[in-house]
Amino acid sequence: MARQFDVPTFYRSPVVSKVKEARKLHDPRKKDLTPSILDFGPVRFKLARHFGFCYGVENAIEIAYRAIDEANGRRIFLLSEMIHNPHVNEDLLSRGIRFLRTTSGEQLIPFSELKADDIVIIPAFGTTLETEKLLRDIGVNVAAYDTTCPFVEKVWTRSAKIGEQNYTVVVHGKRYHEETWATISHTKALTPVVVVRDMEEAQTLAKVIRGEEGADFFFQHFQDKYSDGFDPLKDLRRIGVVNQTTMLASETKEIAALLKNAVLDRFGGDTSDSFQPSDHFADTSDTLCYATNENQDATRSLIKEKADLALIVGGANSSNTSHLVELCEEYMPTYFVSGDESLISQSEIKHFDLHAKQVVTTTNWLPTTEPIDIILTAGASCPDVLLDRIMNRICSWFPEALDVEQVVSSFTKSLK
Repeated sequence: MARQFDVPTFYRSPVVSKVKEARKLHDPRKKDLTPSILDFGPVRFKLARHFGFCYGVENAIEIAYRAIDEANGRRIFLLSEMIHNPHVNEDLLSRGIRFLRTTSGEQLIPFSELKADDIVIIPAFGTTLETEKLLRDIGVNVAAYDTTCPFVEKVWTRSAKIGEQNYTVVVHGKRYHEETWATISHTKALTPVVVVRDMEEAQTLAKVIRGEEGADFFFQHFQDKYSDGFDPLKDLRRIGVVNQTTMLASETKEIAALLKNAVLDRFGGDTSDSFQPSDHFADTSDTLCYATNENQDATRSLIKEKADLALIVGGANSSNTSHLVELCEEYMPTYFVSGDESLISQSEIKHFDLHAKQVVTTTNWLPTTEPIDIILTAGASCPDVLLDRIMNRICSWFPEALDVEQVVSSFTKSLK
């Protein structure tokens, strides 16, 4: 039986939670990826089969609120945002928790101000070995409130295992994301590490692996993306690919396949009976996060259903949410919103533009022809209740919209 986490009730939702529970009872093995359609008449919402809080996020939230309950007057700090959702982090701040750093690593409160009896919560992304040591030297009990996601730890474990076998670790991730920082730190003590952001960077790295380009080319294109002492002529002979767990899983697979072919192009000419592909490329497919996979697969199924537009809910700095946006925006108008407050009116919406890296306002975003079909999904750090509020806000603009309880009841009956 799956573990049940003690998540504050105000994060739960009366609408989405019922829909998720109905789908779970009808399809316990999660094989059916078709969307859940809530038909309010003038507007229909197509909800992804999988979205919202994952195991790692619920675990982190449970630990953080337990820390608040157990503080007994002690100060509570978070290394940085526990998860990338403004609503969750704002609530934690309102309860007296303070951030030591920004998500980009800028120090907000010097570690020198910490005391041994302070509570320091390690975020779901984990942290570096250097930061852990610094906190332990102060006397802080690092393990007491460590919310590091088990799937992030799995990446570290796998990286360490192949590192011990003299493979260089290639991380598919965003170099300055907290999780990638942590993965580099936990890996570089054992083996060389290099980070690739996307297929374009992977193709650049493949040129070096094949011997088409040399060390100068590598250092020019991967500045600040490799561990100290990295020797591209030596360290790219045996590699394994792991990922930042919030990246597009399909892209990680493509990058792994590309780099595997590159090392085989370089070394596969060995026709001796002793040659094995595993001599140069480690199988690390077991490091892909199940929740990331599920959410992305469910979003692809949403896209197949088609809609007038997509609303993707989550924090602007949420990596996994941004990839859901990328998937949808190829096919329809897509708006990356933080919550119902982003929906100013039927004619105006505020949303985060991934490409401009800023919040923008778009007018005439909601079609006038009914019924309006809206794809609705969210990142792994988004509370379900935020989707409830979005649906309620949009339905409030249509006086003839059906009652929410009637719609949910009709949906659950349709599954039987």
